[in-house]
Amino acid sequence: MTASPGRITLWGIEVFVAAAEERSISAAARRLGASPSAVSQQLTNLEAALGVSLLQRTARPLTLTPKGEAFRRRAQSILNEAAQARAELAVAGQPGFARLRLGMIEDFESEVTPPLLIRMADRFPDTRFLLETGASHFLADQLEAEALDLIVTAELAAPAPWAEVHPILSETFIVAAPRGAIRPGPHCLDALKRMPLVQYTTRHYMGRLIATHLAQQNLRLNHRFELDSYHAILELVRAGTGWTILPPLALIRTHRLAGALDLLPLPFAPLERRIVLTARAGILQDAPAGIAAELRALLIPLLRDAPDLPPLLRDTIRIPAP
Repeated sequence: MTASPGRITLWGIEVFVAAAEERSISAAARRLGASPSAVSQQLTNLEAALGVSLLQRTARPLTLTPKGEAFRRRAQSILNEAAQARAELAVAGQPGFARLRLGMIEDFESEVTPPLLIRMADRFPDTRFLLETGASHFLADQLEAEALDLIVTAELAAPAPWAEVHPILSETFIVAAPRGAIRPGPHCLDALKRMPLVQYTTRHYMGRLIATHLAQQNLRLNHRFELDSYHAILELVRAGTGWTILPPLALIRTHRLAGALDLLPLPFAPLERRIVLTARAGILQDAPAGIAAELRALLIPLLRDAPDLPPLLRDTIRIPAP
């Protein structure tokens, strides 16, 4: 059905918000799964309905007019209300949700996510689940775009005003080095400086977090490899190619390699990250808090009671009390 140019539609508002955030009609079209011409037409219809110009389309990147900036704040509020209405209708008259779209960092992919989904399936028997696994920054973008309902990621920044955040765990980064290559002690850092660093890619948040921390310590470390795979990084370390800095969850995910490595505390100021569950506040009622509690309950035996888990890993991961 084609909308009348004189009407303000929810779809038109969603298109406007996507264009405002992406600063590009083609990028907004990719995000929305529409054609650039359809996006452009919706923007034209919305401007005609409002009687104002919202966008400077000739600018690169796309910019908002002053009236566009003012309308953007109202537009996001309208979309938030619509999302909440959809969620309330989905749960009306039934004990669960019709659909739940969950984003999980790769750290939990094999050990935690499957049992969590089993528990969620029991708790919400009439719900269809969609799982997206990926990097924290990608999942955060998907949540902001309302393509996901809740995400479990590294905490990237201060929470947005529309978000509710539930802590899952915090962890202190560690060094993984080839077995026997580094002797713990006061000269550990000097020994590490003589070896190449196998670096987690700075295209992802975690790599940027590590690089920023090293810069704050005035450390310039030689590196030849920049990778986005825990397995590949640790295989190179095991082979003696160099050493790396990773969060303990990376070692738990690749526990079969841990026995071939030496794990050491960082020989300089500690670096920490928090893993949190984030959702749009009030949309899913008490589900986010309940799912966060389920996650923590699954992690406690996995991280604290595993007999083959190196003590350093147990000591550097902290799960908040219920």
